[in-house]
Amino acid sequence: MRDPLLRGIVKTKVCFKCDAELPIVNFYRHPQMHDGYLGKCKACTRSDVRENRQAKLEYYREYDRQRSKDPARIAGIRASQKRHPEKHKARITLHNAVKRGKLKRLPCEQCGVAATDAHHPDYSKPLEVVWLCRQHHMDLHRIVEDV
Repeated sequence: MRDPLLRGIVKTKVCFKCDAELPIVNFYRHPQMHDGYLGKCKACTRSDVRENRQAKLEYYREYDRQRSKDPARIAGIRASQKRHPEKHKARITLHNAVKRGKLKRLPCEQCGVAATDAHHPDYSKPLEVVWLCRQHHMDLHRIVEDV
């Protein structure tokens, strides 16, 4: 089941920290948990993160200083852009074409949902894409990765 709220089933979970029973939307997703959600609620998680940062403030300030000096970070280049420049170029080209109206976003080719992602079967042809909803796009990548 992808999202219990979309299917009319309001699933709840008990936070192990504050013992409150809350709707599942009040928990962060976590793929390694048995139900796919973290065991403590968002409020408790945020509180823990805030307390941890305050307790180790000097460490995090130094970490932030070092991180801000990274040349790639200053230039706005992500690691994935460096590793896969052809993918990055294809995404940018497609984004610009959609933005300028040269290419129109279409519904999912499998289920017809309006909200779609562009899937590039071949990055050397950036404007030749398959429009898929998020679920079908991820399913396609799982199939490709399993092969």
